[in-house]
Amino acid sequence: MASNAQSLNRFLAGAKPSATYAVIDRVAARRASGAAVISLSAGEPDFDTPAHICEAGIAAIRAGHTRYTQVAGLRALREAIAAKFQRENGLEVDWRDTLVCSGGKQVIFNALAATLNVGDEVIVPAPYWVSYPEIVQLCGAQPVTVPCDATSGFKLTPAALQAAITPRTRWLILNSPSNPTGAVYDRSELQALAEVLLEHPQVLVLSDDIYEHLIFDGRAFFTLAQVEPRLRDRVLTMNGVSKAYAMTGWRIGFATGPRWLIDAMEKLQGQQTSGASSISQHAALAALTGPQDFIAQSRAVFQRRRDSVVAQLNDAPGLHCELPQGAFYAFASCEGLLGKTTRSGARLDSDEAVVHALLDEAGVATVHGSAFGLGPYIRIAYALDDASLTQACAAIQQFCRSLAG
Repeated sequence: MASNAQSLNRFLAGAKPSATYAVIDRVAARRASGAAVISLSAGEPDFDTPAHICEAGIAAIRAGHTRYTQVAGLRALREAIAAKFQRENGLEVDWRDTLVCSGGKQVIFNALAATLNVGDEVIVPAPYWVSYPEIVQLCGAQPVTVPCDATSGFKLTPAALQAAITPRTRWLILNSPSNPTGAVYDRSELQALAEVLLEHPQVLVLSDDIYEHLIFDGRAFFTLAQVEPRLRDRVLTMNGVSKAYAMTGWRIGFATGPRWLIDAMEKLQGQQTSGASSISQHAALAALTGPQDFIAQSRAVFQRRRDSVVAQLNDAPGLHCELPQGAFYAFASCEGLLGKTTRSGARLDSDEAVVHALLDEAGVATVHGSAFGLGPYIRIAYALDDASLTQACAAIQQFCRSLAG
């Protein structure tokens, strides 16, 4: 008799749990046992949601806006999203070409599930956000990972893209600023990728811009559909309020793209979750249409933290970290630690072993780079208060100095 596990959907059976959430679970278990842990694993701002946004959510409850909304979202919010794309990205967007989802992850899942068939391929530059290849596989398609190491600034090159495209390629996923590296594509780099894509009209592009506003050193942000308008009918541009407005728990993501794709995603969502939380949608409307000063303030804080954390990581023997251009992650090479032994006798034979040892012996939680498709690295989220970051970096330095071999 087949076990219950054997009766699982074959695509789900082959999927791996999120490495990030696995670390979060380990942190929770250690804290429950009384251990002190500083977690640098979660990808969410440590700031509170701005007060005017919270008040909009409270006002929505008090006004009775607690019922179902249209599947694609409140018209007022979709109009605000269209205005955002025009104002900040130079994209002429009709509100009907937008979709509101329960988080950015649902945007991605909707898009891929609505378009992929068995045998299709999706190009995923590595390092990548851990969920990209898993979502592709859950949709029955094949992720094609393309290594993008430090020599290219962790960015996809036109030559690597050209080599990865086959007749089965259906999507390219492009994330800028990047989780986990903080790499940012400039206009010329996007244009060079666009020239390759123009040669392959069967390839759609998912432009994940969720970290758009967390970009440092005065750099300008560009998105692919903005840089190359000839690709507009093949690009899904996704964003959300989670990172820019510290609204991770509100669960609102959104996108714009060609009408046929938005309609297909709406159809899928209508049989899946229906519309996003009405209260969260009203809060997101306040975020997009209200004061925007929080964005610049939080960006300045993250840039200061970046500078401090990267400097301290580079003072740790065996670690090396390039200066990220955006997001709130440091992606540090731990190659210099491999082969060494910890005080407890654990041998560091992989970046995952380094991560486990840092948590067990230094009380600092990070995520191993191989979970993002490129090792040996560790990803450190500096979305934490300055004092905790300083304490965590000191513990990492002490750990590195204590290694033998």
